[in-house]
Amino acid sequence: MTLRVLAVDDSLTMREMLRAALSAAGFDVTLAEDGLDALDRLAEAAPDLIVTDLNMPRMDGFGFIEAVRAGDTAARVPILILTTETGAKLKDRARAIGATGWITKPFDEGSLVATINRVAAV
Repeated sequence: MTLRVLAVDDSLTMREMLRAALSAAGFDVTLAEDGLDALDRLAEAAPDLIVTDLNMPRMDGFGFIEAVRAGDTAARVPILILTTETGAKLKDRARAIGATGWITKPFDEGSLVATINRVAAV
């Protein structure tokens, strides 16, 4: 089974880096440019796992996670946060609203793929 990943980031460069790394690992990748775009793509993408940035226009990562967890489409899908942020309060807030894990940018492709495989298998 091919793992389906929804990757959400407002940076075109970061989205393309994620597409390249995740596609090379054999994942089926859907990209979104912010939380609202990701919510629009959620049902069609039917992700097994979501990777999202925190700081984005229109709807940030926290709002996106809250919307996903409150909905029916992907309420139980693991969500990894991929961000430059490292603050403990932000991590605590993310866990409290349902984030599964936290990865700091810049990311190591091997570690990202290994984390996705580990989290998606749970």
